[in-house]
Amino acid sequence: MHRPLKRLIATAALLFTAAWAAVAAATPGLPSSNVAWLAAATDADIARAFAQAKAQAKPVLLYWGATWCPPCNQLKATLFNRQDFAAQSKSFVAVHVDGDRPSAQKLGARFKVGGYPTMILFTPGGSEITRLPGAVDAPQVMALLQAGLADGRPIAAVLAEARAGKPISANEWRMLSFHSWEIDESGLVARADRPAVLTELASKSQAQGDVEVTTRLWLKALAASDDGKGVKPDAALRQRVRGVLADPSLARTHMDVLIGGASDMAKVLTDDDTAERALLVTQFDAALVRLQADTSLSRGDRVSALGERVGLARLGQPKEVTMPTLPPALVQEVRDLSMRMDREITDPYERMAVITAVAHMQGQAGLWTDSDALLKANLAKSHSPYYLMSQLGGNARKLGKTQEALRWYQQAYEKSQGPATRLQWGAGYVGALVDLAPADAVRIEKAAAEVFADAAKDPGAFHDRSARSLQRVGKRLMSWNADGRQAASMKRLQAKLDSLCARVGTAEKVACQALLQAKI
Repeated sequence: MHRPLKRLIATAALLFTAAWAAVAAATPGLPSSNVAWLAAATDADIARAFAQAKAQAKPVLLYWGATWCPPCNQLKATLFNRQDFAAQSKSFVAVHVDGDRPSAQKLGARFKVGGYPTMILFTPGGSEITRLPGAVDAPQVMALLQAGLADGRPIAAVLAEARAGKPISANEWRMLSFHSWEIDESGLVARADRPAVLTELASKSQAQGDVEVTTRLWLKALAASDDGKGVKPDAALRQRVRGVLADPSLARTHMDVLIGGASDMAKVLTDDDTAERALLVTQFDAALVRLQADTSLSRGDRVSALGERVGLARLGQPKEVTMPTLPPALVQEVRDLSMRMDREITDPYERMAVITAVAHMQGQAGLWTDSDALLKANLAKSHSPYYLMSQLGGNARKLGKTQEALRWYQQAYEKSQGPATRLQWGAGYVGALVDLAPADAVRIEKAAAEVFADAAKDPGAFHDRSARSLQRVGKRLMSWNADGRQAASMKRLQAKLDSLCARVGTAEKVACQALLQAKI
């Protein structure tokens, strides 16, 4: 090839890259640039998305997330950027709801999504097919997405038939076993009933003969059970779990349940301070060691595997202990993996997801100095440094460093961005002040007034997550004034709240007026 032609091609490539970067920069907040995401924040946006879905006879995939959310960043780093996901996206209408867009929290209430991230697959007519799990690895999500696109039956109908003993397809049993029960706020199953329902499904699934599905349902039932609710383990179930732990292939298949619930399962399956507990913990740990070393898993999953090993090692020690007794070799593994993750990760989404998890793991291992140093070193590298600041505040609080904790919480609130996020971080700051500095009435009143001012700017302030944030502020202020000593501050705050309530709609007014019900 002639050199001038090579230069021309190279120049064209650079121009294309620059143009593509400009397009990506012009659409901030979209989960990825390789998918035709429709950004939605209002009912009208959703109506247009479903009208398109009906016209094209395609399902709708709705993704609900936030810029700061570590699991959301994990999805951006491991799923949404995949070429097979981009190719599959041509089979559905991709809708992105950023929880911090104005009025977006109203959509959160409409779709009953609160936890970030949530991925819901809908029929073109708006019936919910399933909630896809974000914790499983990307290839599994892709397989579930394809299965949902193929069958398309609403999850509520599938669940009802399964519980009634009616025959459902093997694929539908698989969808039930992988359904994101942990973040399902759709009313499909009440949270308190979830352990019992999963136990019921695990038992009923055995008749259809898919061992993998049955095993997964039993594992999820165990992980969801506590205080005698849900599974009553017997010898057969204990043997099933041991079989998973001993088989690298099975452990890999169910890795998300293991790295997210090994400690919980161990507590349900065995009693404290018994030889049986010690043996099971050893077996769980061995399976997690293999997952930690599995390079086919994301860095985030491998960190989570080590973090769950720390959780297992902490069993039997008080939950609030800050300096747990752990095997020195395990503590050294935490140090080594932490340094490697910080050194290796270059993608900003992956960094936000993994480094925050690493810092939490370091704290669980008693490495508070390491955790603080890692978070501080990454403040300038993060697109959402306020999340790291709140972690630093949490670290200081656990160690009894009250003023340092409050400084970090204040900075986190001041730096936070987005209407829903500001209310959430503001609620955290007010709560910390009430807990740690209840005598500082001036500071508490100022912080609460700032939160009310933020709410006045947000059309979705009395919906979903934002409403819960404001309710937390109200409850903390009422507890602060339980003895009536803060009546003067509360009277001034009530006046600011009255001004806010006067400007909201009729539906929101009741919720607004209920925030401060203490006698002043």
